[in-house]
Amino acid sequence: MNNILLLISLFILLICSAFFSGSETSMMSLNRYRLRHLAKHRHKAAKRAQTLLKRPDRLLGVILIGNTFANILASSLATLLAAKLFGDLGVLIVTVILTFIILIFGEVIPKTYAALHPESCAFPASWPLQILLKAFYPLVWLVNGISNGLLKLCGAHLHAKHADPLSVEELRTVVHASSGKLQGEHKNMLLGVLDLEQVSMADVMVPRHNIVGLDLNKDWKSILQLIKTNPYSRLPVYRDSIDNILGVLSLRKTIGLVEKPSIIEAIEKLLDPPYFIPQTTNLQKQLFNFQRNAEKMALVVDEYGDIRGLVTVEDILEEIVGEFNDLAQPSSKQGIKRFFDGSYLVDAEMTVRDINRHLHLHLPVEGPKTLSGLIIEHLEAIPTSKTSILIQGYPIEIVEVEANSVKTARVHPKLEHLAHPED
Repeated sequence: MNNILLLISLFILLICSAFFSGSETSMMSLNRYRLRHLAKHRHKAAKRAQTLLKRPDRLLGVILIGNTFANILASSLATLLAAKLFGDLGVLIVTVILTFIILIFGEVIPKTYAALHPESCAFPASWPLQILLKAFYPLVWLVNGISNGLLKLCGAHLHAKHADPLSVEELRTVVHASSGKLQGEHKNMLLGVLDLEQVSMADVMVPRHNIVGLDLNKDWKSILQLIKTNPYSRLPVYRDSIDNILGVLSLRKTIGLVEKPSIIEAIEKLLDPPYFIPQTTNLQKQLFNFQRNAEKMALVVDEYGDIRGLVTVEDILEEIVGEFNDLAQPSSKQGIKRFFDGSYLVDAEMTVRDINRHLHLHLPVEGPKTLSGLIIEHLEAIPTSKTSILIQGYPIEIVEVEANSVKTARVHPKLEHLAHPED
């Protein structure tokens, strides 16, 4: 009968050893941000676990005391049982067997399972751990006092509060890791917000030579025709050159204008003052500036005050949510035509970032902003049609050249055998 009680006690101690081993791994493997979220929503087990983890030294103290007690007592009972049944030789055999059993069933299996399923192990374990911490608090306090004292002698700051913020790169990694639980649109929006600080104004602005505006020195019929046919709701107004800008015209204000030569004088009275921004401003800051100043369009100027381009609120928002499906305004996708061989005919005035985003390519974005500029930089000369070039492993064929710039180019699929292409 005594032997049966010893076996039952030994089995219970092995279960206790497995419990403490699994509890330690699961509690330390909990996702702190998810735990904080669950505790905020009044998840009782999460709140208990969060309370225990506020003092990890005490939590580890009670776990290790329990685990050590269970293992040592199990070894003692096994030795006693072996001595009674098998004598001195049996003690050695049982010690080896028990060591193997504790290693497998008391350490490896529970810790592996707890690491794979931390919440399902830690949350149920938090309740008995909380009770044990209260019951054995004097012993835990004594053990922690000795160990913490020794750690302080080694220069460790045990209770210093360290902030644990995530960097932008770490947040980006978290978003990528959560892709299975996030819809594609939501994931892209989050990544777009994180990337705003890294995108320059030159990446999203309409270049100077592509700005559509009203030249008041033209005849009134041409001005009226532009007002009727252009797809934009606001237009910069100037005389002769965009450098002589007079203001910005909201086309909603022109609805009541009469078709007569005095339309030019009427337009000048409807102009809003132009809003200038430096090209070094990042998109995140500029989005807040648009909101604070109640502006929707800005002219981008360089360090000398010369106008380099135009940017709108929509241009920045498209970096977050993607392009708007505005039927009145042409999409940048309309500058791309796909062929059956997997190549694309691309408007070379498109930005490299837009091409990468639409075609899922990895052309370099650190240098020139447009595909035309990228090609010219790599060739170090103005190319002629039918010229081909290899950039980042992508064969690019120049189709049309006009006015010292590339107008259209054909981008072929990447040559996969070029692991490290030299452009």
